[in-house]
Amino acid sequence: MTQIGPFDLEKKAAVVAVILEKPLETSKKAVEKGADILEIRLDLLGIRDPERAAGIIREIKSETGIPVLVTNRSGEEGGKWEGKEEDRTGLLAALLSLEDGPDAVDIELSASREERDKVIRAAKDHGKTAIVSSHDFSKTPSPQEMKATLTEMFLAGADIAKLAVMPRSMEDVLNLLRVTLDFKNAEKAVCTIAMGRSGKHTRVVAPLYGSVLTYASVESDAAAAPGQLPVDEVKKIMEMLK
Repeated sequence: MTQIGPFDLEKKAAVVAVILEKPLETSKKAVEKGADILEIRLDLLGIRDPERAAGIIREIKSETGIPVLVTNRSGEEGGKWEGKEEDRTGLLAALLSLEDGPDAVDIELSASREERDKVIRAAKDHGKTAIVSSHDFSKTPSPQEMKATLTEMFLAGADIAKLAVMPRSMEDVLNLLRVTLDFKNAEKAVCTIAMGRSGKHTRVVAPLYGSVLTYASVESDAAAAPGQLPVDEVKKIMEMLK
């Protein structure tokens, strides 16, 4: 079974609201708009202190009642973290050890093996979901390369393999969806996203092909990635397509 907290991803895909400012206020608003899971972007919130991060996550979970995913994105993968790599991953690992901490963590495939393994091991040790991710903001790799990347994520210990790419054509988008369907048929939990304008529709369509997560913004003018749509719009369209 693949789940984040109590949310069963084998029953339906989850809409993940990205929290990048005013964490408690924005989280409450995200829930009102229909979010299933909250992604707390520590790097965008500028949170570096473990105690402060733990307090915010504890308060958000108490006030909203929905699962929390924590991410501390590296600069090379589109994040805003500044500092030592061991501090970035150490913060994630520390939060995962808390009983009332996050339900899931996102760590990049591009992180050093030692640091990546540290975070994944912390997730496994404490019964949390490990998402291993890769983001390509310039292109869409070939189908063979995308399959190889997703497979590498599972070999690294991912419960969910997340791949975000930048399409240059509709053929790129179709290739991503074909790869998604292949992994769905293989009963592997993946999250796939085609970013930018030409991939915007994948935010609501990819779950039909097997993507177990789709990421959305809380406000229309506060997207964390190119092509991200507001939570309420994603929920509405996904309900129409069921």
